[in-house]
This record gives sequence, structure tokens and C-alpha cells, in this order.
Amino acid sequence: MILIIKYLHSIEIFFKFYRVDGLDAIVVSDGDGVPVLKVAYESTPELALRPSFLSTFGLASGQASKLGLGKNTTIISTYQNHQVIMFNKLPIVITLIARLDANCGMLLALESSFDEVLQELKTAIDVPTNG
Repeated sequence: MILIIKYLHSIEIFFKFYRVDGLDAIVVSDGDGVPVLKVAYESTPELALRPSFLSTFGLASGQASKLGLGKNTTIISTYQNHQVIMFNKLPIVITLIARLDANCGMLLALESSFDEVLQELKTAIDVPTNG
């Protein structure tokens, strides 16, 4: 529990100081879409925070890999009022949910900022199974 609180605090600090206008939520989930950490404003669409939505990265990434262009690392989706950016940091997926008018380039530039903060969390989630 202390590990999660430590990283939630780190993500909250990140959310506050690396703010991009229009960024509504940052969700860190496992590969199955189960949220591990979540920081979101009330304006964030609730459906976008559900595991059923967050798990779509794995499916979409698998299909994109069939194109023969290499490993898929980022998926950007735009909707009527929002955009969603998902970063592949398996076993972790980072999801940014932003308004449609948010600067997509600035959101993409945040990717490398997550690496240091999430390294220990990735290790904790990626527990090898026996058998």
C-alpha cells in the first residue's frame, strides 16, 4: 500500500507541475487495463477511466503490429470532444485523456518524463510467475 501511495503522490506532483492545457487525466494501468494509479479532474469522461476502455491498448497494439512496421509504442485516438494517448510501457500502460483542443505534441513530449517515476512500479507489477 505504501508503494502505491508513494507513486500516486509522484503522479499527482507530475500532474500539477507538468500541466498541459486541456489534460484532464493520467491513468497508469496494467496490461489488462486494471488501473493502478489514477489522477483525474471531474470533467474527465467516466467511461474513459473504466478498465474496459483502458484495456483496448493491448488489442489495438496487437492489430497494429500485424502491419509489419515493428512494435507499436503509442496509440493516439481522437473523439468528438477528447483525445486519448496511450503509451506502451509494458507491463504498464500510461493513458492521457485530454480535451480535443489540447496540444497533442506537448502531450506526447510528456512520455519520457514518466520513465523515471514509474521504473520501480513497473518492477513491482512485473512479478514473474512460477510454472
